[in-house]
Amino acid sequence: MSSFDLILASASPRRLELLAGIGISARALPVDLDESALAGESPLEQVQRLARHKAQAGWHCRDAALPVLGGDTALSLEGELIGKPRDTDHALALLRRLSGRAHQVISAVAVIGPAGLEEALVVSEVRFRPLGEEEIAAYVASGEGADKAGGYALQGLGAIFVERIEGSWSAIVGLPLCETAQLLARQGVAPWRDGERLRKSVFSS
Repeated sequence: MSSFDLILASASPRRLELLAGIGISARALPVDLDESALAGESPLEQVQRLARHKAQAGWHCRDAALPVLGGDTALSLEGELIGKPRDTDHALALLRRLSGRAHQVISAVAVIGPAGLEEALVVSEVRFRPLGEEEIAAYVASGEGADKAGGYALQGLGAIFVERIEGSWSAIVGLPLCETAQLLARQGVAPWRDGERLRKSVFSS
């Protein structure tokens, strides 16, 4: 019998940490997908499709009878998807674009299990305060946002740029936990199912 609750179709340490924080033990199973946008596809459609396809790919590759979760998160500025910075100059340019403006973070989750395929989509808004050139340069030099969409990390030093959030903090970080917990409960996986493990997770954090 597996010691895990589900399989995460991703190598994302942030999603593993978020799941662990609500008492869910997940085994990472990275999947190889082409994440390019399709012709005429909106950012919302792309994020939903990728989350679904990750879950489906993980379901076909799994070696244990566990539900599979796929997730995808993207940043959108005025309808344009903003990815990870390609290099230092691109990272500087991204933060200049986000400075003093609001952008959307789109997060989708898909779970395949005994109840079939279930999905959820969450759109949150993040507004940055105006940023100075020196702090932009210092933040990029820190390297914290090098592998993050938009070039910043809300769960780290990048939080000092955020003036206001409307929506889900966990969705912005990588996984909408409220919706994820509801999907998992319908697949027979709930954080409160094992009270002792949940207590250990809470008190050890």
